[in-house]
Amino acid sequence: MTNAESVQSLIDQFHAEAEMDLPNEATPDVGIVMGSDSDLPTMAGGKGKRPGAHAALTEELAFAEQTDYEDAPEARFTFETFVVSAHRTPKLMYAYAETAEARGIDVIIAGAGGKSADLPNMTASIAYPLPVIGVPVQEKSVDSVIGMPQGAPITAVDAGKSFNAALTAGQILARQYPELRERLQAYHDGLQEDVGNVSRDLHEMGTPGFEDEYWE
Repeated sequence: MTNAESVQSLIDQFHAEAEMDLPNEATPDVGIVMGSDSDLPTMAGGKGKRPGAHAALTEELAFAEQTDYEDAPEARFTFETFVVSAHRTPKLMYAYAETAEARGIDVIIAGAGGKSADLPNMTASIAYPLPVIGVPVQEKSVDSVIGMPQGAPITAVDAGKSFNAALTAGQILARQYPELRERLQAYHDGLQEDVGNVSRDLHEMGTPGFEDEYWE
């Protein structure tokens, strides 16, 4: 299969899935797209990078990654992941964005790097009114991602913080699903408990003892 055929097969796949009209519980709730597989360490985390959207969804919110549209995992909440370049494969980007809602996607997380990080913006424009959360993969991508004109909204997080983008997606879905709200609250409660424990240990151990315990 040539590169052009591979792209066209994905475009055809998105349109075919949009016609299936599967129930919400059988389709991905969150779609994660990125401009290149080089963005994956930021979008997923791992390999020395801070935790990313994949970690937030799977470890904190108990989502499962759906790799077959017609065979959903047992988990109630799922997400899918694709590489969709705004510049190299614009037709693929357009097909993904325009079919996302019909395919059952409720929120899209879109990450892109470089000075022309157009994928989040274009996805938000095409998928409207579906909410899109933009992730600037690099600091130099921030202005491009957030620079939408009035009437063309996008939600965005700081550079590299796809973990926060996933939590935001969870917050959007939590308005409809109380069990997600409980998971988000449990995660937040855990953060508070961690800070409280660290604060008490620092006070009781003193700075030298704390450094020996925590930093070595």
